Amino acid sequence: MPELLRSLWGEPRPSDAPRRVWRDWALVGVLVPLAVLEGFLRPDMPWRVVSVVLCVLLVPTLLWRRTRPLLMFAITFATTGLAPLFTEGHPPESYTMACLLLLIYALFRWGSGREAATGLAVIVAHVAFAVSLGHISPGDGAAGLLVTFSAVSVGAAVRYRAGARTRMIDQVKLVERERLARDLHDTVAHHVSAIAIRAQAGLATAATSPDAAVDALRLIESEASTALGEMRAMVRVLRRDLPAELAPSPRVADLEQLAGRQRSGPSVEVGIIGDVDGLPPSVGTAIYRLAQESVTNARRHARHATRIEVRVAADATSVRLSVSDDGDSGSAAAPSGYGLIGMVERAGLLGGTCEAGPNPGRGWTVTAVLPRTGAQA
Repeated sequence: MPELLRSLWGEPRPSDAPRRVWRDWALVGVLVPLAVLEGFLRPDMPWRVVSVVLCVLLVPTLLWRRTRPLLMFAITFATTGLAPLFTEGHPPESYTMACLLLLIYALFRWGSGREAATGLAVIVAHVAFAVSLGHISPGDGAAGLLVTFSAVSVGAAVRYRAGARTRMIDQVKLVERERLARDLHDTVAHHVSAIAIRAQAGLATAATSPDAAVDALRLIESEASTALGEMRAMVRVLRRDLPAELAPSPRVADLEQLAGRQRSGPSVEVGIIGDVDGLPPSVGTAIYRLAQESVTNARRHARHATRIEVRVAADATSVRLSVSDDGDSGSAAAPSGYGLIGMVERAGLLGGTCEAGPNPGRGWTVTAVLPRTGAQA
């Protein structure tokens, strides 16, 4: 338990807290007139002018509830706490001030652990003090704490869910980086193996056939240059220590293996336009992996699909991949959620883009564009 409390106390603020957006200004623009309108429509409101003015002055604190949650909470709490000095001990009773519960929600959604704990302690102490002095009844105090804890619970739950999703997205990106690094690692291992074999052949023929040895050196130079380029790309991504496979990674030409019809499901048609033989292994492997995952997801999720088209077009500067199906318009054949995040991450690591969305008529399309030379180290 002490470890848990220390962990909660040391919880930092979320790093992705959004600043003011148009919805915040719209919220303030609605609440201020609503507070004034309530003052006109509730002639029985105690200390009506003070309540309306107080509400109008405090509503703008909602604009900074994400970036300065504890400060906005403190301003509101101190102001409402001093208000009874001007209303003969009666707290403000404007219904519109219920919107200030958003400050409590924001404190637990966007504040640090220290800020949230401080705010909660102040609220509990204030309610206990008010009940002990007889300003409010125990029932009203319990009801107030119940409403407060509801806002606290919602804020904490949303914070936990957002944190869990962020951690999952980071994990998916890391796994995709490891997959890409492994593909590059296998390619480098293949080239190094070829270098070793050529070197052995050159040594074996150096005494009897100098020309053959020179040819072997030329091939070694070519393989070494390719391996060096792939190594530079590999160090840009993360990977774990795994044994290397000496077989070459899949290339764009291997997409033909995806063509045809399985025992069940849609057929796959593959079309390749342009020169794909000279693509760097990292780009060729990425195109293959993106197409493979897109086809797999189309077969799994595209309802009533009869055909999947895989098109690759290569020019002097880029390679474009398009995977489309003719399934029902309401079916999402693209990898949902984290699958698409992984594909976007792989494309981004190579300096490209990957997008997915529904077609105007039927089906779904995944489109990826990668630079022909891959990302530069």
